[in-house]
Amino acid sequence: MNWEQITHQVTTTLQDLLRFDTTNPPGNETPCIEYIARRLQAEGITPLVFESAPGRGNLVARLKGDGSLPPLMLMGHVDVVPAETDKWQRAPFSGDLVDGIVWGRGATDMKQMVAMELVTFLLVQRAHLPLKRDLILMANADEETGGAMGAAWMVQHHPDLIRAEYAINEGGPTSMVLGNQIFYFCSTAEKGTARFTLRTYGEPGHASQPNKNNALLPLARAVTRLIETPLPLRVCNSARASIEAMARAVDGELREHLLALLDPTQHERALDALPLPAPQKRRLFASLHNTAVPTILRAGNKINVIPGEAECQVDCRTLPGTTRESLEQELRAVIGNDIEIEFAPFSPALESDPHSPLFETIRQVVEEHEPGARLVPGLITGGTDAKSVTRLGTKVLGFIPMRYEGPAMTGLSHNHNERISVANLEFGTRVLYDVVTRFCTQT
Repeated sequence: MNWEQITHQVTTTLQDLLRFDTTNPPGNETPCIEYIARRLQAEGITPLVFESAPGRGNLVARLKGDGSLPPLMLMGHVDVVPAETDKWQRAPFSGDLVDGIVWGRGATDMKQMVAMELVTFLLVQRAHLPLKRDLILMANADEETGGAMGAAWMVQHHPDLIRAEYAINEGGPTSMVLGNQIFYFCSTAEKGTARFTLRTYGEPGHASQPNKNNALLPLARAVTRLIETPLPLRVCNSARASIEAMARAVDGELREHLLALLDPTQHERALDALPLPAPQKRRLFASLHNTAVPTILRAGNKINVIPGEAECQVDCRTLPGTTRESLEQELRAVIGNDIEIEFAPFSPALESDPHSPLFETIRQVVEEHEPGARLVPGLITGGTDAKSVTRLGTKVLGFIPMRYEGPAMTGLSHNHNERISVANLEFGTRVLYDVVTRFCTQT
């Protein structure tokens, strides 16, 4: 295969995808989805495009196998979070290629994976491989606001088109270097969502005549405590499996620090001691705690009126095994019992057994492309469309094959100056192609 040509193809594909402004809300994903459809049609593949609402496009395409094994699905979303243009070094929807780096909102979440999946899908079509499994490609709208107009809509309205035994989805962590050991992650768990609003009340009045019964005061205290006080250490099966697998691959102090992460009395010290960049430490912390992060404050409607009510919206992510009742106990231990908590609908976490034929195939391919590297289970600390697709019985693994390229290229998802290297696009496409072809052609 001509990998120089393929690398150019996946790079320009990503640039094209990044130039569609699919900021969600409002989304407007259909033009981007139609671009993917045209790419498929140009190579003799007939995609199906569905709009869940005007402008909210979703796509499904299929390469037929002989039916002896159930399908594998490659899934991804094309919507992105908003970008503060004035904070970026390059325009967020430019798709600029500078010194081997592609810039744009969605470059790491997750248009890069959509580009790699699309090119892999086209390569499989061109190769005319004897597939044992159907290979499905699904590209969705609306993942960034929960998927109601995207994957969840597809599950509800077109389940038979996307029903598969396994799916490869976006992951959480991608890779990490610890000491001299390289780790790649394949996520087998995903945190749940338990967003809530804190609400406090006080005595309204004229702001020229202050009183201490201001609704803002108890809210400010509660918000401060939530930011400064971690919720308790919780070790789910996937996080334990991930940390213990890494510990087995290293020795000395590194092994001690990793295992100490699982001990509440040593956790904070051990996390500080690990030689990792801050974004990776934050991800490790989040994989071992329920998290509750205040994000939106509201109070008052006029500067000279003391508000009688104040509220804060909190983005809460929960580990497998957490119930609403157990979460509220953790929260009350931090903020007390006098503040109103109003929960949005609770979305539980996902967790599956990492021991599967697809995980094993990914492990083999990773070790071939990166000799000496280890594939370990991972946990996605955010949320993905896996929560919708798993309702059909699909086993979803989160895996984006990207090499660790240093602190400056880490933690870019949802951040300013999101970008990815062409070298990683090539590496990821090579790995993904080998995983897909091996898994779909072998019995």
